[in-house]
Amino acid sequence: MSSAGPTAPPTPTPDDATPARQDFIRQIVREDLASGKHASVRTRFPPEPNGYLHIGHAKAICLDFGIAAEFGGRCNLRFDDTNPEKEDLSFVRAIEDDVRWLGFDWAELRHASDYFEVYYLAAEKLIEQGDAFVCDLTAEQVREYRGTLTEPGRNSPYRDRSVEENLDLFRRMRAGEFSDGTRTLRAKIDMASGNMNLRDPALYRIKTVAHQNTGDAWPIYPMYDFAHALGDAIEGITHSLCTLEFEDHRPLYDWCVDRVDLAGNPDLLAPLLARGLPREADRPRQIEFSRLNINYTVMSKRKLTQLVAEGLVDGWDDPRMYTLQGLRRRGYTPASLRLLVDRVGISKQNSVIDFSVLEGALRDDLDARAPRRMAVVNPLKLVLTNLPEGHAETLTFPNHPKDAAQGTREAPFSRQLWIERDDFAEVPPKGWKRLVPGGEVRLRGAGIVRVDEVVKDDTGAIVELQGTLDPESRPGMDGANRKVKGTIHWVSAAHAVEAEVRLYDRLFLVEKPDDESTGKTYRDHLNPDSKRSVTGYVEPAAAGAAPEQSFQFERLGYFVADRYDHTPAAPVFNRSVTLRDTWAASA
Repeated sequence: MSSAGPTAPPTPTPDDATPARQDFIRQIVREDLASGKHASVRTRFPPEPNGYLHIGHAKAICLDFGIAAEFGGRCNLRFDDTNPEKEDLSFVRAIEDDVRWLGFDWAELRHASDYFEVYYLAAEKLIEQGDAFVCDLTAEQVREYRGTLTEPGRNSPYRDRSVEENLDLFRRMRAGEFSDGTRTLRAKIDMASGNMNLRDPALYRIKTVAHQNTGDAWPIYPMYDFAHALGDAIEGITHSLCTLEFEDHRPLYDWCVDRVDLAGNPDLLAPLLARGLPREADRPRQIEFSRLNINYTVMSKRKLTQLVAEGLVDGWDDPRMYTLQGLRRRGYTPASLRLLVDRVGISKQNSVIDFSVLEGALRDDLDARAPRRMAVVNPLKLVLTNLPEGHAETLTFPNHPKDAAQGTREAPFSRQLWIERDDFAEVPPKGWKRLVPGGEVRLRGAGIVRVDEVVKDDTGAIVELQGTLDPESRPGMDGANRKVKGTIHWVSAAHAVEAEVRLYDRLFLVEKPDDESTGKTYRDHLNPDSKRSVTGYVEPAAAGAAPEQSFQFERLGYFVADRYDHTPAAPVFNRSVTLRDTWAASA
């Protein structure tokens, strides 16, 4: 059943100070409103609930809901649930969650299954008009009859059945008299058409599968193209926005809308009125735009499903996955994905966006608002031998260096510290500016330290550094501004909280993991280092984070408290993105 959401979209209509967004779809909408063709804008986001949404869907969500909001219109969320064999309520819930997480809500929650009675009556109308027939060809035979891109198809031997016989057979299909695959209802269009979609496409097929919403009520289900076009018409959608692969389907979309003519045949909508669903029939216009394609990814729902089913990732919300659930757990923010969509823009030209654009959007969002914290992910102990045993003090740091409104925090400082092992080199490379034996660096906010001794175990591995903290370089002292080449971060060993830190990276090693011209599949291009889990230490102010709270761990990158596994007593942080594009640096 339909359920109403807020009548006003959550995204405000731009005011006079906000530049109007310019793209060909918005220009069409402006012209339609200015001409009086439409009094208001109605859009819809129509996912099929047979999997989790991926990053490509973010573009469609932002466009469908965004345009409705910008022009004071309405956007429905409609589940195109016409293939019950592959659909599940868990996908429904995840999709609803994703839309709201991105910052949108729907005017009406609808389902294609809400309209099954209307679709059935519309199909009977097509039969009565001579526009549809029941076909007994098998799926393989239909393919044989369809022809090729260079050769016309052949009419089905059942194409000339009488209206009476077609109605009888279709009603018996509805009654469940025939087994799966034995008959289909096909549109009667043109088997010689250059557009393969118009060569008498199927409108209904027999599927004796229970439906998540209608149970066993229907042994037949409408095909996507038929249901999608009529669903838009039923809901009064003015601008039906979809990706470019549906451009060749547009003539069939228009054929279904025009031949059924719901606006001119209100009796077909009687089942909706009987159930209290609003009737808003109109003639929608389909408009296509380019998909969001990003290199180093796969976005095929089938391949994403295989990654999960074969255990190559840790589920649909694995932070390496490009599902919205996975990106959310990785630490991507709604604002960063909306920023990505704005930067990519809307066009009719397919292109591939570099992965760095996605990461750059997240960096720009988090740089502006993520609080700073100190954490060590590859710990090496540093003992300040000129401080007394048990020494402890509290230092004050800004939560954000560019945003005083975020206030300050206190961090404990003691005689024993954890520093990054990578910040010390016994034999430094050229240009090294961090710790070396006998060398000095500044401990962030604490003073200047010199390494006096390197402690090793029996294998020769470095286990500890011992050094001296210059008392004149402490905050507020005369030597506090003494220049040294490097500054490193630290956490107090006595106060730091042990944390699991998951260092995520790109899931694939090559730009085009889908390219099988080399004889390899996307499985062959999986990055073995896409996930590393290490034990690190974080300052107490980081450990107390709420799940999904993001920080910049100073000098390390942006991290997020895991959505499910993190607790203040046992922190778990996922690396969202490094501070710089390390892939470009290594190229």
